Amino acid sequence: MTYSLNTIILEPLLKEKPKNAVILCHGYGGDGKDISILAGYWRTFLPGTIFICPDAPERCTASPTGFQWFDLMDQSADHILSKSLVAEKKLNQLIDEVKEKNKLESDKIIIGGFSQGCMLSLQTGIKRKDRINSIIGYSGKIINTDHLAKNINSKPNILLMHGDLDQVVTIEAFLEAKNFFANNNYPIESKIFKNCEHRIPTEGSSLGLQFIKKQLHL
Repeated sequence: MTYSLNTIILEPLLKEKPKNAVILCHGYGGDGKDISILAGYWRTFLPGTIFICPDAPERCTASPTGFQWFDLMDQSADHILSKSLVAEKKLNQLIDEVKEKNKLESDKIIIGGFSQGCMLSLQTGIKRKDRINSIIGYSGKIINTDHLAKNINSKPNILLMHGDLDQVVTIEAFLEAKNFFANNNYPIESKIFKNCEHRIPTEGSSLGLQFIKKQLHL
């Protein structure tokens, strides 16, 4: 079985059936290879995990060498939401494929991403009826809080991280998301990185790894 999205796959180091899976979604204008650097670091410490790093389904409008989950250029909030729902459907299909191909239950699946990949992971993860284990989000936000509030179907554990100097997705977006999840009784952890712009700092990758190990009881 092949995956419906072009995907970088890092197989378990143990050379046996995966015990769990982590799906990582890149940011706007990036690709699976970008985010697989993070997966490569984590893989050393999670030898039973398969890592799935897909390319988003569309060529990026602003950077044709990269990809986008949905267009962000000159779009209204309603247009962005409608396009994100198309991307959400494709990410859901990938999650289902990862479950089936690797014979994994939903509680052994963690999804996450950076920036636009974080946005899509949050929307997709909590709208799924089969509760996945966790969502890890770097430098993202909730795409549309009204839509999400009406479509909560499960409550995976959530870790949100953000740089305080981020000018691409501002810290206010992080605070809005954190408040949304707190108000909806989610098990959420969060971290603000001081003097950090729109990126994943070393501390962020370490915290992500610790979170995965805790949630999977490793």
